[in-house]
Amino acid sequence: MRRERLLAALMEQGLTVFSIEDARGIAEREGISAVSLPALLMRMTQAGWLARPRRGLYVVSGPLAGGVAVHPFAIAVRLVSPSAISHWSALHHHGLTEQVPRIVTAFTPRKVVTPTMRQRSDAPHRRKHAWTVDGLTYEYTTVEQSRFFGIEQVWVNEQTRIPITDRERTLLEMFASPRSFGGIGEGIGTLREHLDSLSVKRLVEYALRYDAVSVAKRLGWSLESAGVRGDILAPLLQLPSTGYHLIDPSGPRSGTRVRRWKLQNNLGVAHRV
Repeated sequence: MRRERLLAALMEQGLTVFSIEDARGIAEREGISAVSLPALLMRMTQAGWLARPRRGLYVVSGPLAGGVAVHPFAIAVRLVSPSAISHWSALHHHGLTEQVPRIVTAFTPRKVVTPTMRQRSDAPHRRKHAWTVDGLTYEYTTVEQSRFFGIEQVWVNEQTRIPITDRERTLLEMFASPRSFGGIGEGIGTLREHLDSLSVKRLVEYALRYDAVSVAKRLGWSLESAGVRGDILAPLLQLPSTGYHLIDPSGPRSGTRVRRWKLQNNLGVAHRV
């Protein structure tokens, strides 16, 4: 049958997550016309052979994937492209946290439009917009193109290699967007616990490339507090700053000033009610 031929050819190419454009090339080689392909894919979806998380994207379902479940990371980076696994998912992948994320997190330089964005909500609090595929939630953070770096290709199983932020870029994000991780304390704690397994030189290079003085100063102070030598941190220390930046950007603008780093140490300072 045409369905079996198409599925076998897709699996042979390692296409457990594929677009309709991917399928066209495979179908042509299998003697399946482009005209009949959409209807064929629809029947395969209705039969449970495929899932369709969004228009034009398909995932091979369950046992038909050669007995290997399609990795959620593979779905994430195809739902939005280009994108890379980041934030909590990358943190857990690299062993930088023991907390198992309940969602798959990724970042992208694209503006993301998810199904929840098209739904009107009267909820008093804004929810993060995300996709839900087979009960699993996929969340995306949009970053500037210039900050879409520090990405490596990692094999998550025998069939699939995916882009993911490396250890240093993942750690840097904890200082760039601490609210996404529950606060700056998580970043400082993770840095101190795993400092020996991180490249401090690469961290400094990434902080400079990120091009945000507040992030560079926050990271530099944290590295120095963890015992890193001053000569290594000199590029961060020498960055010009027109004012004082908060160590905890979500905290109150109060606390002791750290002149050396142009920071205001508001850690542990109570929020005003």
